[in-house]
Amino acid sequence: MEKDIVVHMARLFQIIMKPFNDYLNKALEGFVMPQRLGVYDGELPKGEITKMSSSMYLYHYFDLRDGAFRNLSDCEPEEADKILNELRKKRPNAQATSRHKTYIEDRLHYEQIARNLFDSMGGKRTRFAPHYMVVEECPWLYSWFEQPGYVKIPIEEFDLATLSFTYGDMHPTFSPRVTDGKEYRKKLYLYEDILKLIEKYGLPQIWNGDGRFGPERYIEVQVWSDETIQKYK
Repeated sequence: MEKDIVVHMARLFQIIMKPFNDYLNKALEGFVMPQRLGVYDGELPKGEITKMSSSMYLYHYFDLRDGAFRNLSDCEPEEADKILNELRKKRPNAQATSRHKTYIEDRLHYEQIARNLFDSMGGKRTRFAPHYMVVEECPWLYSWFEQPGYVKIPIEEFDLATLSFTYGDMHPTFSPRVTDGKEYRKKLYLYEDILKLIEKYGLPQIWNGDGRFGPERYIEVQVWSDETIQKYK
């Protein structure tokens, strides 16, 4: 009798789990990035990301009403604060505009840290402030905007010497408030070094997509040149 109950429960479990297993098996066939490059204003592919594409792609997310690579750091601090305050009023429900009051001040401070580190590492910098991208697709960032769009660029289009990386957003990376002692805190990486870190930890959007394990939810890329970016504005 006991054995029959166990067998029955096992079969019932298989029936219940079949749709989930079918979905999981399909997902694990490998996530293939869309091959269309440039500005994309449609919906992101559904489902979770399971791995990096064979060729690394860099993504930039933005609101379609603003356009790509509109950089607050190119403005004077007072003007940047004014723009952000206006966006807060116009788009109160957008996460991209829900910044704390000292966001611009903090951003400029962390950019100075990154700039000094990048220069000391021999980086090739033709911009005072970087443009921002992330390594591979990040659905969470897509959700920040009311009318989201993104630019996807293969990393081969960039001069690698003009790129730096933080494992996570620059803000928690350099913030004195984050004191968990993880090895990538307070550090800036060049391309070859971030590849080693990805090999060790993987992409944050895979293992920490909902932010349960810390503030790092993507790998941020700082682009210190306009050369490639200007083709996608």
